[in-house]
Amino acid sequence: MKEDIMKTTTGAIEVAQEAVTELREALARAGIRLPSPGLDVVTLAADPPRPHVELGCCTVETARLLAAVLPGEENRS
Repeated sequence: MKEDIMKTTTGAIEVAQEAVTELREALARAGIRLPSPGLDVVTLAADPPRPHVELGCCTVETARLLAAVLPGEENRS
């Protein structure tokens, strides 16, 4: 039913904000904190709305932490 919710601006923003929260929580579990994840406001104006999640900038250390926790070729089926 999220597809129906995504057809309204309010619903799309709510679903996108939930995704940002889920991402922040998952990254925190991995010991990673991005300083500025959020919604790209320009993409909220589309009809129907198609919000994008902006991850923002991060330090080299954070980029390496992200690379370390992402699965590599050896982990793929």
